[in-house]
Amino acid sequence: MAEPKISFRNVSKRFGAGDDAFTAIQNLTLDIEDGEIVTVVGPSGCGKSTAMNMVAGLISQSSGEVLVDGKPVSGPGPDRGVIFQQYALFPWMTVRENVEFGLKLQKLDKAERRERALHYLGLVGLADFADFYPKTLSGGMKQRCAIARAYAVNPTVLLMDEPFGALDALTRVKLQNQLLDTWSKDKRTVMFITHDVDEAVYIAHRVIVLAANPGRLQEIIDVDLPFPRDDEIRLSPEFAAIRNRVWRAVYHHDAQAA
Repeated sequence: MAEPKISFRNVSKRFGAGDDAFTAIQNLTLDIEDGEIVTVVGPSGCGKSTAMNMVAGLISQSSGEVLVDGKPVSGPGPDRGVIFQQYALFPWMTVRENVEFGLKLQKLDKAERRERALHYLGLVGLADFADFYPKTLSGGMKQRCAIARAYAVNPTVLLMDEPFGALDALTRVKLQNQLLDTWSKDKRTVMFITHDVDEAVYIAHRVIVLAANPGRLQEIIDVDLPFPRDDEIRLSPEFAAIRNRVWRAVYHHDAQAA
């Protein structure tokens, strides 16, 4: 059997010390397979972003192991692309220059940087906006630029922390479809954090439900819906059944805990 792309092995993360210490994640064990899209949902304070940031190498675990391709994570790396809710684009650079930024760090020559940037801008539907500046773009276009920038450095893992959370509903649906369309072409591993249950079900192979206080694994729900997915699937009874199961796992458990 192939090795998991991402592994959490009995991982805990504590912040602070003494009376101010709190446990953000407790004893998390989870495997994410190569080429799999996993969404992570749960109430505020359940450790969703903490888990992703450990995979990204932005913070380290207090105990246990976080592995990518079987190797312990020791810091950020080009094999993992991170996309946050805030676009973090450089306003003084054009869209193409923003996408090329990571490629400069990889020491690619100018022609190759340009070719790769335009390829990924085309993939997210921004080829015609390559020479525009971020201030002229809508929120959805800025986020697509951030996604193209993450893709361009050719990571094998995409870590997405509520990337569509600040967008209007219609733009959000379009970017969900765009993500799935792009995934269908290259099958990268995706760990996607969201508060939106419909979004969690629509894009995922599996939904990981975390519970809070302390953050811990509550349930893993398989999304047995075919790919490619379209908006008709959202209206199907199969989708509704999975959505209701996830909703109950997140909100009913949270209400009981309260």
